[in-house]
Amino acid sequence: MADFHRIKRLPPYVFEQVNRIKAAARNRGADIIDLGMGNPDLPAPKHVLEKLVETVGKPRTDRYSASRGIPGLRKAQAAYYERRFGVTLNPDTQVIATLGSKEGFANMAQAITAPGDVVLVPNPSYPIHAFGFLMAGGVIRSVPAEPNEDFFRQLERAVAHSIPKPIALVTCYPANPTAFVASLDFYRDLVQFAKKHELILLSDLAYAEVYFDDSNPPPSVLQVPGAMDVTVEFTSMSKTFSMAGWRMGFAVGNEKLIASLARVKSYLDYGAFTPIQVAATAALNGPDDCIKEMRATYKHRRDALVESFGHAGWDIDPPGASMFAWVKIPEPFTSMGSLEFSKLLVEKADVAVAPGIGFGEYGDDHVRIAIVENEQRIRQAARNIRRFLETADHTLDNVIPKKAVG
Repeated sequence: MADFHRIKRLPPYVFEQVNRIKAAARNRGADIIDLGMGNPDLPAPKHVLEKLVETVGKPRTDRYSASRGIPGLRKAQAAYYERRFGVTLNPDTQVIATLGSKEGFANMAQAITAPGDVVLVPNPSYPIHAFGFLMAGGVIRSVPAEPNEDFFRQLERAVAHSIPKPIALVTCYPANPTAFVASLDFYRDLVQFAKKHELILLSDLAYAEVYFDDSNPPPSVLQVPGAMDVTVEFTSMSKTFSMAGWRMGFAVGNEKLIASLARVKSYLDYGAFTPIQVAATAALNGPDDCIKEMRATYKHRRDALVESFGHAGWDIDPPGASMFAWVKIPEPFTSMGSLEFSKLLVEKADVAVAPGIGFGEYGDDHVRIAIVENEQRIRQAARNIRRFLETADHTLDNVIPKKAVG
């Protein structure tokens, strides 16, 4: 049977290669400390679980739900945006529930992309930001991930040298994997740029609530006057409420774009299980103590990571937001690239991280470390790393053959 066109456009999923080695090591009895996948280990809030249990089994809740999201859930998301960002949304026309932000992105790509359309995507960035459009027949042009002046210089160049002209620009701040955070001033310039070049802005705000400077919470691009004309923003309950497996997210913003996404979704799904949507509504409308506790937990873990890995000989710049650190491969191992280095860490240090190449070719000199283990396990990982780095010369002699002399 011939290879399928869309499948051929997708490269091998590099994280799966690390996962295979991780699984083999665990089968041998190794205690692998998994800092690879951004999979929250904290429990969902108690009041959210109670609402789920209360709703399951009620009359009619086992039936098909609403693809757009039940009205109460959309109202709760609109109320969250009003509270958190001062942004007013119409829950009937500017809010749609998605099966996590990943599904929202992929279906938005299906809604707006014609074969050959060019989309500007940060590199490195979360894989769906690029591959959602590749699967829809689009073409990706890479732009920098860091929100600085060079970002706009590169954007101008990308627009000038793309044929056809790009249709959309993806952003993600706080960024996965790099943990960069954007300012409201940056977003003002971004909206101005998008309007000047007739670009759709697609903003991934999944890590909006995972930040460590209480005086400076990450903004939404929709806070910029006029942003609603060109923007759809995606959020997720996965990290904010530790509900990753519940698959509950949102797309909000421009009415025409939201309507296009709703139309695609109406052919593909009937929405999440109704009790999940009711419980998600309770999460958004409920107290925010659980969010503050989540934030404090990740901050303690981040500090433990930076301190213990630093003592082990691997310096990490403290991320200002997200549940990730974006870390350069230690000097002796740089030439290996991130995939081989990540495999080596599993085999020699019993620590799993995400190879930077999985987020784009410009990430190949980094790995992403997720703070999804408790502080004790993070410090254990650092001890393993220290032993690994102390034997770096010996390891490299065995892994990378010396060049022949003569």
